[in-house]
Amino acid sequence: MTKDETHGADESGRDPEVVARFVEQFAAQLVEAGMPRMPARIFAALLASDAGALTSAELGERLRVSPAAVSGAVRYLTQQHMVTREREPGTRRDIFRVHSNQWYEALGARDSVLKRWENAMRDGVANLGEDTPAGRRLAETLAFFEFVQGELAGLMDRWRTHREALFGDNAPDPAPRG
Repeated sequence: MTKDETHGADESGRDPEVVARFVEQFAAQLVEAGMPRMPARIFAALLASDAGALTSAELGERLRVSPAAVSGAVRYLTQQHMVTREREPGTRRDIFRVHSNQWYEALGARDSVLKRWENAMRDGVANLGEDTPAGRRLAETLAFFEFVQGELAGLMDRWRTHREALFGDNAPDPAPRG
């Protein structure tokens, strides 16, 4: 916490209790959707910070958790492409950052997962037989994944256009997914 936070306000003059309440409420929603509890809390804390970036020590202090809990949670979040790990210039400390386009990046990273699932379903259909009940079920699952994959590219393009209309040049354009 910053010096101001210990005296009742954070860097933007907000009540730290209000911020903490948001963090816990949003984290609870993420947990309900299937995210592990500690990564959900870390992610919500990063979203709620003005800089969108905190060190491990700052996260531990804000959430009152151990360094090991922070480490495991940020490992999960980096694997999910929801945060990035950066080196604080001139130090050996890592900073964990959530970007304004974190949802775009996280969803875009699913592209490779969908491809692997499609390949697995295709193999399953071939191995189990197209005319078996299991093969038909796998074929329908494959068709769904292919549909989602096809729609995802257009959805991401429409989002970039919509984001530009809403936020203009203030928001960096997310890198196109290939």
